[in-house]
Amino acid sequence: MPASPSLRRRRLAAELRKLRDQSGLSINDVADKLGWAGSRISRIETRQLGITAADLRKLLDVYGIDEQPYWDDLADLARRANERGWWQSYSRAVIPSEYGDLITLEAEAATIRTYQPELVPGLLQTQGYARAIIRAGRKSDTTADVDRRVEVRLERQHILKRSDPPPPRVHVVLNEAVFRRRVGGHEVMREQLAYLMADRDPPNVTIQVLPFEAGAHPAMVGPFTMMNFLDPSDLGVVHLEHPTTALFLETAEELRAYEEIWDDVQSSAYSPDDTRTFLRTYVLRYS
Repeated sequence: MPASPSLRRRRLAAELRKLRDQSGLSINDVADKLGWAGSRISRIETRQLGITAADLRKLLDVYGIDEQPYWDDLADLARRANERGWWQSYSRAVIPSEYGDLITLEAEAATIRTYQPELVPGLLQTQGYARAIIRAGRKSDTTADVDRRVEVRLERQHILKRSDPPPPRVHVVLNEAVFRRRVGGHEVMREQLAYLMADRDPPNVTIQVLPFEAGAHPAMVGPFTMMNFLDPSDLGVVHLEHPTTALFLETAEELRAYEEIWDDVQSSAYSPDDTRTFLRTYVLRYS
């Protein structure tokens, strides 16, 4: 799966910040040389504003960059950053703005960590399991509506198999209740379990089960997803989903709190090898 437009903009912004730092120039220095407002350069470097090929050339001249192949690569990033993501072809009824934000962040993420107490997360759902989950939550939807939502959910999973950029590393902790709850019938559960247990190439997905015997833990208040990015200046984001909306937490204090919760839950869960053994018992249960 090719990089998303937002990921291209993120990569371009990071490259331009790096070039400015290497040149020893401040934002105001560059603004003075180009006759631009400092806020314009800041917005380019923080991905709030795109950049034309002509303006990119002016920036690179200021930074002393004259290698044509390198300029061509950056110009291609700038051009393709203005393309639409695949999810933008769907209506807001199918992909509300908060869902579109989640898809964008997943496409940009270097690592995705999630704790789920009730269901397999969307990035790892089979078609049958996804259909059963969506139908359970949207009883008034038509079959066509459900089909479109399943299509989107499966399309999101393509990031796990992409080659450029490398796929995100995904680490999932699932409460034992996820497997005790029969979703879509025995056949759907067997298929879902087989998918979770399958070997992957690249091996970028880690799955652990938090057993009931682990007792009380700090994530009992609900599910969460943590995403981190390649840019070291980007602290990351925590995604919290609600029935009618979603929250994205980004402050350092909030992120530290969820890091502590994740460490506790992950360390209390079965190891990946023990998880595979555990899942075999549920394969037998649904046989």
